[in-house]
Amino acid sequence: MAHTSWRERLGLHRRELRAWAYYDVANSAWMTTILQLFPIAFFYPFAAKGLAGDVARSRFAFGTALAIVVVGLLGPWLGALADYKGNKKAFMGGFLALGAVLTAALYLVREGQWVLALALFAVANVAITSTLAFYNALLPGIAGPEEVDRVSTAGFALGYLGGGALFALNGWMVASPASFGLADAYQAFRVSSVMVAAWWVFFSIPLFRSVPEPAPRLDPGEEAGQSAGRVALRRLVETFRELRGYKDAAWLLLAFLVYNDAVNTIIRMGTTFGDEIGLPLAQVFLAVLMIQFVGIPFSFAFGLLADRIGAKRSIYLALGVYVGITVLAYWLHTIGQFYAFAFAVAMVMGGIQALSRSLFAVLIPKHKAGEMFGFFGIFDRFGGVIGSSLFGVMEWLVGSSRPAILSLVGLFAVGTILLSRVDVERGRRVARAAEAAAHEAGTAGVA
Repeated sequence: MAHTSWRERLGLHRRELRAWAYYDVANSAWMTTILQLFPIAFFYPFAAKGLAGDVARSRFAFGTALAIVVVGLLGPWLGALADYKGNKKAFMGGFLALGAVLTAALYLVREGQWVLALALFAVANVAITSTLAFYNALLPGIAGPEEVDRVSTAGFALGYLGGGALFALNGWMVASPASFGLADAYQAFRVSSVMVAAWWVFFSIPLFRSVPEPAPRLDPGEEAGQSAGRVALRRLVETFRELRGYKDAAWLLLAFLVYNDAVNTIIRMGTTFGDEIGLPLAQVFLAVLMIQFVGIPFSFAFGLLADRIGAKRSIYLALGVYVGITVLAYWLHTIGQFYAFAFAVAMVMGGIQALSRSLFAVLIPKHKAGEMFGFFGIFDRFGGVIGSSLFGVMEWLVGSSRPAILSLVGLFAVGTILLSRVDVERGRRVARAAEAAAHEAGTAGVA
């Protein structure tokens, strides 16, 4: 496929596409500074001071899993509610405000207040991941089937750039607090949490200004003025039943649930594992920073690769790399091995998640995007529950998470088998036929 400009090749050729992608810049600051630094630079040595190391790691792992469960339960209902009311951006803004306030509130945590720290972190985690369900649901309305892969991967690439830039500054602050007039690394992290909240809000502004809000819709039998909560619940049940009619989207959801569990576990527990094997904090910081900047070209590359060989085959490639990563992680002991591990993660992390998102977007009808992406959010957010729980159990039972690592190979293998059931072209045809039928029904209703 020929593209007329470099911005079109990258999926950033229209204002609304760039505005949408900027939200990846916004939320990636949280996913780096907070998600990566909170456990090793703040929670374990400061907020959880007084707890044994294995106890602190276990409580963090279970707290993370609980947050994922809450998001998974809320996501589909909220998506259906937003579809009915036509206010995805309003729901997204509400969760953004909640998450930003709670993130900034980490500044108030003092030594030994591990319950407060974990509660703020967990609820902010719920908030930011809830915004992603509405964010993803806006994608089918602004990007055509032929450009959705490039737009999705461009968002991840810009997210790596933005998240990496702020992480570099925050990591420097934590590593050398005196250079910034701060008392210690813990105060540096507390200041960083306020910076992340401000960054998150600021880079969200383009989306709210330039990305159009899909119009509300009424399904057959619905009337304006009905209880929004009941309508959303009914739609949720109907959508769950209808997924049987979109079997390729359903197979993708199942595959994504399994392989994304392993992906998210590696993302969430990677720095914790580095800390567990005794790597210096500065080296872990540099590895995370490397992931951010190496991920930029590889995310764009996966978008271009999907143009040539398709999103499904590109995901297969990423899954093969992840199996190698997991085996490497089991034998990981040195700084050099940790950097090799981090580089390999950077190669495929953005590509596999972005292409899973864009592939799902073309397998569902646009008028069902909110509630369908609500289910996608379940499978995205529950991705990590199994792996994080395994890490927590291993820390509790044997004081090491290493035995849990090889179980991730099985998750990647099962996910690959389930993905093989997805027929992309058949799924596209079914989704487009459903859109045409919904349009005809809507036109007849107006007439």
